[in-house]
Amino acid sequence: MSLADREDPRSSFQASPTGPWVAPPGSPNTNPSPAPPRAAIGRRRRRPIWSVLFFVILILSVGIRAYRDLSRPEAWVYWKETYFAPTMTSSVVAKIDLDDRGRGRAALAIHGTIGEASASWLRAQLDEAHLAAGDIVLLSSPGGNLGQALIMGEIIRSRGLATAVGTADTSGRVTRSYCASACVLVYAGGSPRYGVDGSALGVHRFVTPSPGRDPVADAQRTTGTVLSYMTKMGISSSVIEAMSATRDIRWLDPAEALQMHLVTDPIGNAQATR
Repeated sequence: MSLADREDPRSSFQASPTGPWVAPPGSPNTNPSPAPPRAAIGRRRRRPIWSVLFFVILILSVGIRAYRDLSRPEAWVYWKETYFAPTMTSSVVAKIDLDDRGRGRAALAIHGTIGEASASWLRAQLDEAHLAAGDIVLLSSPGGNLGQALIMGEIIRSRGLATAVGTADTSGRVTRSYCASACVLVYAGGSPRYGVDGSALGVHRFVTPSPGRDPVADAQRTTGTVLSYMTKMGISSSVIEAMSATRDIRWLDPAEALQMHLVTDPIGNAQATR
C-alpha cells in the first residue's frame, strides 16, 4: 500500500472489491435539512378560531330547536304514546263472520281514544297482524285526534281493508259497540263498511284544538278537509251537514247512515248481541 493510501482513510473504501466507493461509516452529513421551527409547527396544527365558533353556534342552534320542539306538551304526549303508553289497544281475531254466511275473515279489533300517535300505532298493529285485503278492522272508540283519524282512515283504505263497529271475543263472536266523533273518519276508510245491527255511529261538529287568530277561518278549513276526505271515501256530503248541526254527539239512525253511504253493507243481528 502506498504512503498516500496509508494517509487517506477513505482509500480502503475506494478499493473495495464489492463495488464502488462508499463513505466510511459515521461520516457526518454535510448538508442536513434544517428542522422546521417549533412556532411554525404550532401554527399549522392550531384550528382556526372561526371554525370552532361556527361549530359551537351550529350545535347550540340545533339544541335550542330540539328543546323548543320537545318542550311543547303535544310533543311529550306523542313520545309517551309512541314508546310507553298508547291510548289504544288491539287484539287479533282469527276469524269473524259478520254476515253469517260462513265467509269468516281475520280481524284486528281496536279500542280506545285516538291519540297523538295513533296512526303510527295502527300501522304497526296491522303489520304485526298480517291482515290481507278484505280483512276487517273492528272499531270501538269515542273519538279523539282529528288529524290522526284521517291518517288512520287512509291507511285502512290503502290496504284494502273493511271496517265495522263492534267488539269481538277470541271465538269471533261480535258484540255491538259505538264509534263516535273522529272514530267515524277511521270507519270511513273501510271498503266495504259493515253496519253491525245495534252498533252506533255518532257525529258532531269538529272544533280546532288550538285555534288561531281567526277561529272562523280555522273552522272552515277543518270542515273543508273533512268534506274532501269523506268525498274521497265515497260518502255523501250530507254527513257534513249532520256534523255541523251540533257540537254534541248525534247518533245516526241506521237508515240515515245507509242513505249517506257511510254504511255500505248493513248486516242483520245474527251475531250481534247486547
